Formats: sequence, structure tokens, C-alpha cells
Amino acid sequence: MTAFFTQGPTDPTVQPVPASVVAQVDAADTTLQNPKRAVLSLGSNLGNRLEILQGAIDAFEDTPGVRIKAVSPVYETEPWGVEPGSQPSYYNAVVVLKTTLPPSSLLERAHAVEEAFNRVRDERWGPRTLDVDIVAYDGVTSDDPYLTLPHPRAHERAFVLAPWHDVDPDAQLPGRGPVADLLGIVTRDGVQARGDLELRLPE
Repeated sequence: MTAFFTQGPTDPTVQPVPASVVAQVDAADTTLQNPKRAVLSLGSNLGNRLEILQGAIDAFEDTPGVRIKAVSPVYETEPWGVEPGSQPSYYNAVVVLKTTLPPSSLLERAHAVEEAFNRVRDERWGPRTLDVDIVAYDGVTSDDPYLTLPHPRAHERAFVLAPWHDVDPDAQLPGRGPVADLLGIVTRDGVQARGDLELRLPE
């Protein structure tokens, strides 16, 4: 399957690429000592989904040792791993950040942010107000069951790959290769760019 980013303009299957909400915050690098680059995937399918995603982004920006570098466009996605129509659709986005937190501490912060938005973990593929996954962390690979890096299913998920590609077309998923190539392989069924929605990069 050809990634929609490379299809010609006359192809009727082309989906327009939304304007990215990317902004490089040069000042952020000066406030951290030896920061590492990390990529987070955010999702919500309960409550005010856009407001919740924005709240999560703001919460990470307010975290000591974390500076948001880029925020992707929003995608609307059919729920993963459940019967079609059994849950509301997700809003998904990807955040690129610089951090001095080690991976374990970043995961603890991710869980704390989820809990702040009343995330419930009573079933594996259940609906959720907020889901935060660490997709990649500074090229680190780890089989630690507490935090597997990169995320073990990121290479299969267009709702991760598409927004990541929007903010970083040259991105590489450690152990899997260029995100652009992976995006050309996975199905984009049920993953729709929402150009009418926007997330704000914290100032």
C-alpha cells in the first residue's frame, strides 16, 4: 500500500495532509542538561476528547525535566482490537519531547497524567479517557516487561505512524526502520486526518 504522503494529486484516494502543529522551541533545549528525545502517542475516546488531549500535552509541558518540541495534527481512529461500533472513535496525536527523565520516570509521569484524567484499567481494550504510550526513547531498545522500547506494536499502527510522520518525516522506529516506509505498509482503514481540529503547542 502506498503512503498517502507520496501519492499524486490526481489520485482519487488521496487524503490531504493536515497542516502540522509543529513548532521547534529552540529555548527548550537551553533549559535541560543533556536531554533525550522521546515520542509519545496520545489517545482518547471518552469525554471531551480534544480537550483531554490538550490537557495531557499541557501536563507534560508542566513536568520538570520535560519540554514539548512538536505536536502532531489530530487523527480520528476506529478503536483497536474490539468489534466495530462497540466503542466511540479515538482522537489520536503524537508528541515529540526532550527530557532529562529516564524512561521509567517518564512512564511513571505518563501513568500519573492518565490517572489525572480518570483513566480506568479494567479491561485490555476498554474505552479510556486518556491513553499515553511511550513509542520511542532516544533510540533505546529494551525487552523489559515494565517498559518495552520501542513500543512493540507501534510499527503496526497507522494512528501512531501517520501523525509521527507529519511532525518528523525522517523519523526512524528503532529496530524497524523509517516511519515513512512502515506507514507505506500498514493499512490506513479507520484512520482519518481531522484537519478541522487542532492541538496547541504550549508556550
